[in-house]
Amino acid sequence: MNYLSVENLTHHWGDIRLFDDLNFGVSEGQKIGLIARNGTGKTTLLNILAHVLPNESGLITYRKGISVGYLPQIPQLDDNHSVIEEIFASDNPQVIAIKAYEKALADENHEELGHLIEELDKLNAWDFESRIKQILTELKITNFDQQISQLSGGQKKRVALANILINEPQFLILDEPTNHLDLEMIEWLEAYLERSKCTLIMVTHDRYFLDRVCNEIIELADQTLYPYKGNYQFFLEKREERIQNHNAQVEKAKNLLKTEQDWMNRMPQARATKAKYRIDAFHDLKKKANSGLQEQTMNLDIKSARLGKKIIECHNVCKAFGELKILDDFNYKFAQGEKVGIIGKNGTGKSTFLNTITGALKPDTGYLETGETVVVGYYRQSGMNIDPSKRVLDVIADISENITVGSGSSMSPAQFLRHFLFTNEMHHVQVDKLSGGEKKRLYLMTVLMKNPNFLILDEPTNDLDIFTLNLLEEYLQNFKGCVVIVSHDRYFMDKIVDHLFVFEGQGVIQDFPGNYTIYHDFKLEEEKELKKVVKVKKEPTIKAVPAKDKPRKLSFKEKKEMEELEQAMEDLNSEKSEIEEALNSGALDADALTEKSKRISEVIDLLDEKEMRWLELSEIGG
Repeated sequence: MNYLSVENLTHHWGDIRLFDDLNFGVSEGQKIGLIARNGTGKTTLLNILAHVLPNESGLITYRKGISVGYLPQIPQLDDNHSVIEEIFASDNPQVIAIKAYEKALADENHEELGHLIEELDKLNAWDFESRIKQILTELKITNFDQQISQLSGGQKKRVALANILINEPQFLILDEPTNHLDLEMIEWLEAYLERSKCTLIMVTHDRYFLDRVCNEIIELADQTLYPYKGNYQFFLEKREERIQNHNAQVEKAKNLLKTEQDWMNRMPQARATKAKYRIDAFHDLKKKANSGLQEQTMNLDIKSARLGKKIIECHNVCKAFGELKILDDFNYKFAQGEKVGIIGKNGTGKSTFLNTITGALKPDTGYLETGETVVVGYYRQSGMNIDPSKRVLDVIADISENITVGSGSSMSPAQFLRHFLFTNEMHHVQVDKLSGGEKKRLYLMTVLMKNPNFLILDEPTNDLDIFTLNLLEEYLQNFKGCVVIVSHDRYFMDKIVDHLFVFEGQGVIQDFPGNYTIYHDFKLEEEKELKKVVKVKKEPTIKAVPAKDKPRKLSFKEKKEMEELEQAMEDLNSEKSEIEEALNSGALDADALTEKSKRISEVIDLLDEKEMRWLELSEIGG
């Protein structure tokens, strides 16, 4: 059954033609990954399919009655709503029925209630709110009454994703759904979409996610689409075959063109009387001979400064914010050529650690020694902090007019931009006109052009296209200095890192010898063994309780108190997580740090007090 038909779709961006006469269809159950270089129109295509942008020409037809859900890179939510209000601001039939039921209940409209109870039964909507909270919790959104205006960009993206998953549309359009998700959330979403019967088209840079969720890949290149029915590895192989076959045909056309060109040159008088088809064929042949596919590739041969024996050494380093420990007597000496990945849940101190080893934050006790030759290049997740109205060329020129590359030669800012696939036409474009991936590529340039020998990369893969990621991976594999990476891209981590710092919370950091997949498999095996141990343990004997000793039931007042305690603990845990994120950000001044540290101690005390009372009540209710 065909869910979507696209016919003769064409779109321009200024003078640039992004795609030309696209024709394709999406059938029920297909799960398609869309791959393309940054700036070639992936997001534009998704916006047009979702009717966010108008189509300049062509026809987009969805099967009648199909529900469509779209997750854009930057979702638009109502800042005046709370999280739960945003979820309920929907035309979902279950939501509409629940709202009508609540109104009828408030109005004591018994006739309407009878009808709505049947409707809720039919829609299986009684557990809708619990499903909402379950999905929000999986995506680490636990304060359901928090205002949308108070959420970070990443939290807004997760609320928007939750909203789509809760409404269960038949056709999903997702633009970089794994951005702003930690590893645990990515694996949960991966399993959810694998199980789901929905039809899907998505853009993602996460190659493991792509492999496990999608059963087909389409590539947007040369203003057209190329389908590949297989996984990512199959796509790479068949794409290379496609390019080689095309170029072989072009070479054949070039050889034939020489003969035809001689004929055209030799017989100018005869051309008017010769068969017109041969002259037309000559022009078609000439066009084909000039259509070779030249792969645009970046050369990341960037010179790095010489690195001495002493790099960065941590001696008994401790760092805490109130009772929240980040580093606890941490000792480590970085070695040349070392590539370490950092993983851990949000709030365990990954960003604080990076800010401490770079000197942006001072340790509470202990000290760090940094070698004289160390040049740190820090690629921050937050991206560039520059005037968005600046021209691309000025961003580079303001840092240096002379950039040294790996061969020892130097480049001008314009040459360096071309080195990173920014064409001459793009040099005078304002930064805010760039795509998300192009902005990230420009930011990467500003970091590498300083010739660092100690690279810190905090979520470098977000918004970069797969082709750029492959080149960055190759560059990092050959990088002679030190590399420290925080990333939720498992494929990227597996290719680069040789060991992991696993942040387990409260200052506990495990140094694991291996990449992410090895660590993940190790943890799964550990959990299996633990389950076996629990299973073989003897079941405790349950003694009958004499009637006179039977525990009493909770009173109505105690039940109410227990519900209030649960809500209060949820709110306090959310506040604690927010304070931890703020403390780890490295963006607070001294006064704000003191205030937040004081507050987190108060929050922890309140949590202990309320948890103790909740336990007392739960024992009574037994």
